[in-house]
Amino acid sequence: MSKIYHKRLVNADSMVKEAHKNKYAIGHFNINNLEWTKAILSAAQETKTPTIIATSEGAMKYMGGPGTVVGLVNGLLEELNITVPVALHLDHGQSVEMAKKCILAGYSSVMFDGSHFPYEENLAKTKEVIDFAKKYEVSVEAEIGSIGGEEDGVIGKGELGDPKQAGEMAKTGISMLAAGIGNIHGKYPEWWTTLSFETLEELQAAAKMPMVLHGGSGIPQDQVKKAISLGISKINVNTELQLAFRDATRKYIEEKKDLDDAGKGFDPRKLLAPGYKALVDTFKELTGWFGSQGKA
Repeated sequence: MSKIYHKRLVNADSMVKEAHKNKYAIGHFNINNLEWTKAILSAAQETKTPTIIATSEGAMKYMGGPGTVVGLVNGLLEELNITVPVALHLDHGQSVEMAKKCILAGYSSVMFDGSHFPYEENLAKTKEVIDFAKKYEVSVEAEIGSIGGEEDGVIGKGELGDPKQAGEMAKTGISMLAAGIGNIHGKYPEWWTTLSFETLEELQAAAKMPMVLHGGSGIPQDQVKKAISLGISKINVNTELQLAFRDATRKYIEEKKDLDDAGKGFDPRKLLAPGYKALVDTFKELTGWFGSQGKA
């Protein structure tokens, strides 16, 4: 069966496996609109960084649906002549049906998050997604345990991953595995201190494959690097980009540059430009930590 997705998109399998082998991490960056997508792709090309761009189900609906996202991404890949490896990924797909819908629309990678189901059901549904995804050469991410906090209505209590389950999931044909190791979506609360590296080591020993750190925004740099050394090969970033965009946009407005009618400071291209630059700068800073720059 022929591939649905665009010739410039790749699945995430080879990039995360290469990262796992060489002890660095691929950055997964959630997108929300044109500025987000263009900023990440441009920065990835400039720094020669293999990259995963992703939408949550909520962001995908906000942007108009999976077909709209695929059209936007493919158009930018072509017009900007992006030659570094880029995967378009569904983040926290909550159902088998949504994963299939995104694959058929042209996503090159999907996450099926069955952590809200009993484990046996999660495993069975993950296998169903894998069987479908294989027909289109699409990579699959699964999750065990759960990631703490809330993201686009997906709420997790933060259960630590079970090594036995990790070992079983690793045999299904997934490309990467997300598991709770004390990480949290969104801004980290003041009481939070550290990831559970002991849990990560146990999970990695059982799975022996690329693992995913969700809730990567706000984790101290030394902990990020230690997690990478222990098998984390993909790091998800969303909140950190949103905060950078907010702060740069707020500064522009507080300086009343949007009120410069003569200079057309109200033009969206000018109004959103500082936020766009902040996204590029944040991408460069984080991928520097992750060690993925120059790996394309």
